[in-house]
Amino acid sequence: MGIIADVHGNVEALNACIEALHAANVSRLICLGDIVGYGAEPNECCDIIRSVCDTTVLGNHDAMVVGLLDLESCHDAAQQGIRYAAGQLTVENIDWLKSLQYRADEEDTTFCHGSPLEAEEFDYVFTLRAGAELNETYDALSKVSFVGHSHLTVAYLVTNRMVLQLSAPLFQLHNGVKYVFNCGSVGQPRDRDHRACCVVYDDQEQTVTYLRVSYDIRSASEKIVRAGLPSIFAERLYAGT
Repeated sequence: MGIIADVHGNVEALNACIEALHAANVSRLICLGDIVGYGAEPNECCDIIRSVCDTTVLGNHDAMVVGLLDLESCHDAAQQGIRYAAGQLTVENIDWLKSLQYRADEEDTTFCHGSPLEAEEFDYVFTLRAGAELNETYDALSKVSFVGHSHLTVAYLVTNRMVLQLSAPLFQLHNGVKYVFNCGSVGQPRDRDHRACCVVYDDQEQTVTYLRVSYDIRSASEKIVRAGLPSIFAERLYAGT
């Protein structure tokens, strides 16, 4: 399966990732939320996600744009992106976002935007302290959890005695341990690689692969500027930070 997260209104990056995932012969697509915010085309991204993804969960920006989360939970520039998105979305897409669940579980796999421990809280999972919390709640974790929110590509191997923070383009999963994967960001990477990021999970071979995909950053950034959104949203696309 193909997994995408944190699209943030970036149509160019989204289309590039979908094309790359189809080229990888994934059987279906999963979206981990934050379809809106920061980028200039939130409505178009919602339309695409609705048409191609089998499962989509709610992100914090999605929740804010439809009034399910207090706008004050993010900084001023992000609030501008949320207000812009709210003015762009159709009634149909607003209703769709409101209908999304905070997490989805399939067999021994969890999909959510923030930490799988309390998905409604949208906690981040990319620090050693967060890793320790995973260790403390080992029994509550699925064998594999895929999360977004951080825009990073950090993963955790968790046992009932320890947790290891890992980073690699390809993982071979093993029995007897559990994993939490931050899936990076399609529309606004922050791991110092400006290419869009998505994930392939082969549940038969038990492998997780991070794909980095080039896209037309100039087009995406120019749309942000033309929309009157904060220029930092355009600038960070080039830096990947």
